[in-house]
Amino acid sequence: MTSSQQQDMVMQREFNLSAYLATQKTEVEVALEGAIALTYPETIYESMRYSLLAGGKRLRPILCLAACDLVGGTGAMAMPTACALEMIHTMSLIHDDLPAMDNDDFRRGKPTNHKVYGDDIAILAGDGLLAYAFEYIAAQTQDVAPERVLRVVAHLGRAVGAAGLVGGQVVDLESEGRPDVTVETLTWIHRHKTGALLEACVACGAMLGGASDADLQCLSLYAQEIGLAFQIVDDILDITATPEALGKTAGKDLQAQKATYPSLWGLEESQRQADQLIATAKGRLAVFGDRAQPLLAIADYITARTH
Repeated sequence: MTSSQQQDMVMQREFNLSAYLATQKTEVEVALEGAIALTYPETIYESMRYSLLAGGKRLRPILCLAACDLVGGTGAMAMPTACALEMIHTMSLIHDDLPAMDNDDFRRGKPTNHKVYGDDIAILAGDGLLAYAFEYIAAQTQDVAPERVLRVVAHLGRAVGAAGLVGGQVVDLESEGRPDVTVETLTWIHRHKTGALLEACVACGAMLGGASDADLQCLSLYAQEIGLAFQIVDDILDITATPEALGKTAGKDLQAQKATYPSLWGLEESQRQADQLIATAKGRLAVFGDRAQPLLAIADYITARTH
């Protein structure tokens, strides 16, 4: 073991990721609970809250908060954007689960939104969450220069739209059942469908905290790499994990005849590629020293997770 690896191990022992995630998740849950009130027409707000408050790791808002803190900002500065990121992520899950897309009956161990409220309300709940996310950033962010908030709104809009998440979803749908999908196409899909929003979580947090362009570049590359690793691990878990562990239907990729990293590389090589991405991502954070401990630990957590 090299001295650098020994130092990493000491740093990770000193930093308690479980406690950090638990504390941050609790703060995010409290903020999300207060973000959307029940009002008329109650059905749409109930539907939005049903999926938004259904649990989950809250990894995206936690990444936003961690990045803001890393560059000298505060949790209060980033919390509205952190909540907005979870609203947008929830929108993508509601729409992804619809019969016209992945047709899933369970999400986070509960019936999916359209199974409870119907396809029509589920579509509108996703639309409502997406629109409200941007309103929430603009209306609720305090003690941050307006130009930073505007930059965050523009960056997030691009990450979610046709240049990001939506574009990745389109190519994913167009690739279903095709035997000629290459690793390059699959990587393009996931850098957009999954990675763009994860990158925005880190980048937007850093922008709110006043990161320099050089620091923002390091953090953006870190996020891109953990985003792709996250998807590779998802593909692995879709094969190896039980529905109970996943909280959703397992084996959906195989049923839909989707190209996945294990289908192209095999499980062992897929895990190796994910591990390499995480190692590269962690290397991007060397310039931040001990301040990067939360983001370093989250990177390791991505490949170690079981659901």
